[in-house]
Parts: sequence; structure tokens; C-alpha cells
Amino acid sequence: MQKVFPLRVHLILSCAWLLVALYMIFLYAPQEATMGEVQRIFYIHVSSAWTAMVAYFLIFLGSIGYLRTRRDGADDFAHGAAEVGFVFCTGVLVTGPLWAKPVWGIWWTWDARLTLTFVLWLLFVAYLMLRSYVINPGRAAILAAVAGIIGFVDVPIDYMAIRWWRTQHPQPVIAGGAESGLDPRMWAALLVTWGGFLCLFAYLLRQYLRLAALQREVNYLRRLQGSSPEA
Repeated sequence: MQKVFPLRVHLILSCAWLLVALYMIFLYAPQEATMGEVQRIFYIHVSSAWTAMVAYFLIFLGSIGYLRTRRDGADDFAHGAAEVGFVFCTGVLVTGPLWAKPVWGIWWTWDARLTLTFVLWLLFVAYLMLRSYVINPGRAAILAAVAGIIGFVDVPIDYMAIRWWRTQHPQPVIAGGAESGLDPRMWAALLVTWGGFLCLFAYLLRQYLRLAALQREVNYLRRLQGSSPEA
């Protein structure tokens, strides 16, 4: 994959895609009639949320793969998805209050979706803390895999929160019924933005996996050096 699609090319593509997304958000998409210009946060907020959910799904897959095979590659995949997904989930929690303040008049409400997104963020934190504070690497990987599988339950609940409970949102903007939906140009801006976020996510995940492989090589060479007769 490195030879077919080098990391440098991936980085350039990600930057170019995000520049196009900024154009779509601020110049191409029309102004929303009720919320005005502040609604443009929607494209970043929703794209960050969807990317964070994709990240946790990858944690789920990587965790299952590790528990079944005990392969380091599966563990690295899950760990990398958690590292990068945490950044996007934090972006959701930052952009949410910035959007809520002018629309609802307060920075935070105990809206079901907001609260469940905060729970998802805490799950990312818990996963990463397990990786950082459990001394035995093998045990840390197993505990983190179990946490990643159990924590994934929050993702579909978070997505369906608007449909299952009364929230600050009157109805889902996307797939919420006959009166919901977006202007076609808004849809285009949202999909382009999400695509840019996914491209950036994939680049950062690839970088993590490359660094993890290098770290394993370094650790292996250190063990060889420590066990050599000359040492």
C-alpha cells in the first residue's frame, strides 16, 4: 500500500480535499433560513461525529480480531483508530456547544444525543487510559479489546437517540421523515466534508500503524542487543 499510495500523496490529497470542503461549507452551501451563518458549524460537527463513530466501529473490529488471533496488527489497528477517533470525538464536543449557544441560548443541555456523545468520548478516554496505565502490554491489549467491544454498544444508541427520545432537536435532519432533509447543495457540502475527514482519518491511522511497526522493530532490536553475548 505504501508503494501504491504513498503517505505523502495521501497527505496532499487530504489537504486538498479539506480545502475543497471549506469552499463548499462557506461559499457553495446556502445560508440556512432559521439559524443563519452559525448553521455552517453543522458540516464540521456532523462530519466529526460520523468519523468518530466509524473510528469506534474500527476499534470494535480490531478488538474482535485481536481476541480471536492475538495478532499485534489487529491490536495496533484498534489502538490507532482509538487515538485518531478520540481527536474527532473531541471535535464533536467542541463544535456542539459552539453551535448550541446561539441556537439554544446556552452552551450545553442534557440533550440525549449530546449526553451519549459525551459518553462515547469517555469510552475513548477509558480505552486509551487502559493502554497507558496497565503495565503488562499483553494484558493491556486484552482489557482494551474487551472495553472496545463493550463500548461499541453506545454508537448505535447515540445515532438513534433523536428517534428514540425527546431531544432538543425537533426531528432528525437526515432521514427524519417527510419534512426533514437538506438542500441538495447542503448535502453536497456535508458529504464532501465527511469525505475529507475520512481521508484525513485514514492518513493519520496509516501514520500510526507505520510508527507502531517501527516501534516494534526497535524493541525487537533492543531485545536482541540485550541478549547478545557481547552485551
